[in-house]
Amino acid sequence: MILAQTPPPLPAHGLLIFLLQVAVLLIGAFALGRVAERFGMPAIVGELLTGVVLGPSLIGHLAPDFANWLIPPVSEQMHLLDAVGQIGVLLLVGVTGAHLDMTLLRRRAISAVLVSFFGLVIPLGLGIAVGAYMPADMRGAGIPTWVFALFLGVAMCVTAIPVIAKTLTDMRLLHRDVAQLTLASGTVDDSIGWFLLSIVSAAAGVGVTAGAVTRSVLYLVGFVMLAVVVGRPLIARIMQHAARSGPLSSIVFAVVLVILGGALTQSLGMEAIFGAFVIGILVGLPGVADQRHLAPLRTIVLSVLAPLFMATAGLRMDLTALADSSVALAAVVVLVIAIFGKFAGAYLGAKLARISHWEAVALGAGMNARGVVEVIVALTGLRLGVLTTATYTIIVLVAIVTSLMAPPLLRWAIGHLEPSEAETLRRAKHDSWAGTATVDER
Repeated sequence: MILAQTPPPLPAHGLLIFLLQVAVLLIGAFALGRVAERFGMPAIVGELLTGVVLGPSLIGHLAPDFANWLIPPVSEQMHLLDAVGQIGVLLLVGVTGAHLDMTLLRRRAISAVLVSFFGLVIPLGLGIAVGAYMPADMRGAGIPTWVFALFLGVAMCVTAIPVIAKTLTDMRLLHRDVAQLTLASGTVDDSIGWFLLSIVSAAAGVGVTAGAVTRSVLYLVGFVMLAVVVGRPLIARIMQHAARSGPLSSIVFAVVLVILGGALTQSLGMEAIFGAFVIGILVGLPGVADQRHLAPLRTIVLSVLAPLFMATAGLRMDLTALADSSVALAAVVVLVIAIFGKFAGAYLGAKLARISHWEAVALGAGMNARGVVEVIVALTGLRLGVLTTATYTIIVLVAIVTSLMAPPLLRWAIGHLEPSEAETLRRAKHDSWAGTATVDER
């Protein structure tokens, strides 16, 4: 019998470089994340800048020999970082899904849907319009205009629950009604955003036929229905059985379920992050898992894996591309459209829901934070070949700028709102939890 020949192990030098990359990226992400927080910015800004500093934007430009040694322009070496980053982002999305408050969403459903609908449709339409008229060299080779335009529209319409939650928590505003409504509206946006991303990703990867896109939509609907009807009770039984064996079992099974959810949607031609997100929601439902058992998992994901993913994402940014006047102009247009479209849409939806002016301003400011979701969308587009390095840089730049804008705008808008008695009581309740473990949402 002839045994199959196994591939050779990772070369010693390749392993050394990988270990040094992880160490440098992590310590850089931690340090710059703390610096960002010192200036009142979300940690994600500093973490993304870690990759920018070590990548072609700065070190790669100033010290190319050192940059090429630490971050070799070799696909096999980058794939090692990508693999770790993909595990990190799947678990990050799963943790985010587990923290969605579905009870809150049901209670403020009408207002949340109106804010979310207009806050999603208006920037989506503006993004598609801008994408349709951008120069051909701004999109990936062989990518049809309509696919690129739809992808840019999706990138413009997403929001980021983790960034919003972290910002509101850091500013001690989570007890305010407008903060709760922002989270509820962001929940709808996040869900639809993953859905749209899966559709456009399928369109980019399967030859772009009406039948293929229709099949992808059916797969998505079928997956969600299967998750609700079969997955919910099955996952509840698995996690309850794991809880009886202790915290370690709960963590292992939660990780396996999230990764398998991602594998399933990936096998159907959709994005793995959509499956991980849906499974995360199911794991986070009341009575499914003992959330205290999952606290160590959240700590590792949010303090190690997520910063490493952010720093890796920053490595692919090349801000020197903005020296090209056409790229710089495109960046300004996309940034203005992203900010205006999301703010105007959320504000309009809030006014239709009979929400006051300053509450509507606060909603527009909060919903504008793109953060990690925008980065995931950009990385997906780069991996699929829909985006070039220049357009990838532009979209990640939107994530950074909008995450920077959110805190001061929220503080300014909510400063015009007097706290109600219910909000005061809610704050007292939140303060009573101060001694319990909290999650550093990203």
